[in-house]
Amino acid sequence: MKIRVLQILLVVALLCPAGIATAGGDKKDLAAEVEALKVQVVAITKSVQASQDYISISNLQTAYGYYVDKCQWDQTADLFAKDGTLEIGLRGVWVGQDRVRAYLHTLTDLKYGTLFNHMQLQPEINIDPDGKTAKGRWRAFEQFGALHRSAQWAEGTYENEYVKEDGVWKIKKLHYYMTYYVDYYKGWDQGGNPPPGPIAGMPPDQPTTEPYKLYPDVFIPPYHYKNPVTGK
Repeated sequence: MKIRVLQILLVVALLCPAGIATAGGDKKDLAAEVEALKVQVVAITKSVQASQDYISISNLQTAYGYYVDKCQWDQTADLFAKDGTLEIGLRGVWVGQDRVRAYLHTLTDLKYGTLFNHMQLQPEINIDPDGKTAKGRWRAFEQFGALHRSAQWAEGTYENEYVKEDGVWKIKKLHYYMTYYVDYYKGWDQGGNPPPGPIAGMPPDQPTTEPYKLYPDVFIPPYHYKNPVTGK
């Protein structure tokens, strides 16, 4: 609706001066001006739509982080497309919204003494020309804790894909590359802990797509985008 209103306002605002000038004897080709205005409206419409899509995808990923913080697993699973996939760390890939939901429900519940923060930071979102698919890179900063038992720092990078279904953006592929997983009291200068292992009774549908090692080893998750300055 906003885009449609913008189109109408642009056409009216741009045509009025042309109409006045023509009535005053201007010899400009009004038809050519109208065609040029149509091109401008199309370009502006695409730009506005891309901006709205960027905001929607950003809100989608941010909502994911807040739901995971509070262990709201059904709300989290609802953000995925029907054929969406989830891959966190080195546990493998779960395929389809139902399997994603089942995986999530194996994780912790929110209760007294539980800390499970997942902050979503530094978005790099690129919307494909079709306006129906997109990719995004995010940084996650995490705090895991169980009162008087354990405290962990964790950090990593998402390389995600998104799809617009019936006009709504959803997560098509969530892939979280874990950078480090360390004990809070020891600190990262003492090295990292092993990443979370397999889940009993919940094997993945597919193996890990790209094996790697966590800190203190070095691994750079592949970028989905080119350098914005060099284009390489």
